[in-house]
Amino acid sequence: MSNWAAQYNRSRSTHAPAALLQDEEDDDDPMPPAIEQEPEPEPEPETPLEQLTRHWMNERHAPDILPVQDDLLGKLLDHIRRQSDTIQLLRGDPSTSEEEHIRIMLAQTEVERVKFVVRSYVRTRLFKIESYARYIVANEDVQTRITTAERDYASRHAQLIDRHFHNSVLQSLPESQTALDDTPSFMPSMVTEPDTRRAVFAHALRNTVARTPDGKTIDLAKGSLTLIAFAAVAELITRGDVELV
Repeated sequence: MSNWAAQYNRSRSTHAPAALLQDEEDDDDPMPPAIEQEPEPEPEPETPLEQLTRHWMNERHAPDILPVQDDLLGKLLDHIRRQSDTIQLLRGDPSTSEEEHIRIMLAQTEVERVKFVVRSYVRTRLFKIESYARYIVANEDVQTRITTAERDYASRHAQLIDRHFHNSVLQSLPESQTALDDTPSFMPSMVTEPDTRRAVFAHALRNTVARTPDGKTIDLAKGSLTLIAFAAVAELITRGDVELV
């Protein structure tokens, strides 16, 4: 037993320095390099139709009238006109093959789709102008968001409504009760205004911050969907940081 114990002790003393040396070498190994996060890729630029579709949805969901996209509408209408002229020429060409006629039908379908978006966008704005005509005529800030033609339309519509009320009812009332812009206490205003406190669903297109009318701030992470008062995101919608859904 004594010889075996002595041999075992010699074996331990022989291998121990090597094990310690191996541990020291392991400690000296360089740390693996940190993994760098790749920057987010830049989003692809929107096509004119995608831009108009986004503005169209914003206009439909917003309680107030938004800044008009006059330049964008002009570009799309010019494109539609050129496409329609080209389609008519190809349809009238007797050398056009059957396969080309199918492509012409697809192009015509796309033109009609763009026309639908344009018409719906314009109709939505006209509905708001008719609903808030007197408010628009009296508010210079709102007039900066509409075209000259829309402003003239709002003015004419307000005059027609005033004339209708006067001929139907107001001419039979005392003069002190014929005004249409009174703001009596404890009563809603006679001039219909958009309710900017109405809640909307806001989809954040980038990281941004919304500010409520009472001064509170709300962080909106990119891609998040938030139910929030329209007044808190009206400026973000104009800047393109948020879209309504």
